[in-house]
Amino acid sequence: MKKVQSGFTLIELMIVVAIIGILAAIALPAYSTYTNKAKFSEVVLASSSQKAAVELCGQTVATTANFKDQCKGGVNGVIDAAAPSTYVASVVVESGSAADKVKITGTSQALDANKTYIMTGTLANGAVTWAKTGTCVTAGFC
Repeated sequence: MKKVQSGFTLIELMIVVAIIGILAAIALPAYSTYTNKAKFSEVVLASSSQKAAVELCGQTVATTANFKDQCKGGVNGVIDAAAPSTYVASVVVESGSAADKVKITGTSQALDANKTYIMTGTLANGAVTWAKTGTCVTAGFC
């Protein structure tokens, strides 16, 4: 009578363990990046209320010549900073580099590497257009 083989050989088990190890080595860095992006979205969301306030100010109060002075933090309904939260250190609205520019800077905290989210608004013909910069762009978080 022949004996029927049951179970796995040691080689088969070692191959399975090696495959799982390779998949884990690839998946963990990707997961870390994904979770940091998700956490950083709180900074983007916290900046959105200041962005809306600056746009409203630009449409109703300011002109191109005085946009940076009329629509900065603490003036004409534009709040200067959002309250800090788990992942948001601060959101500050300040005068831009030219008369028709305002800069909103959001800073993260409690992430692997804290990043900044900078939106520069330019007023032209009653509408504000936004340019996104900051260290979050190079990291791929925003």
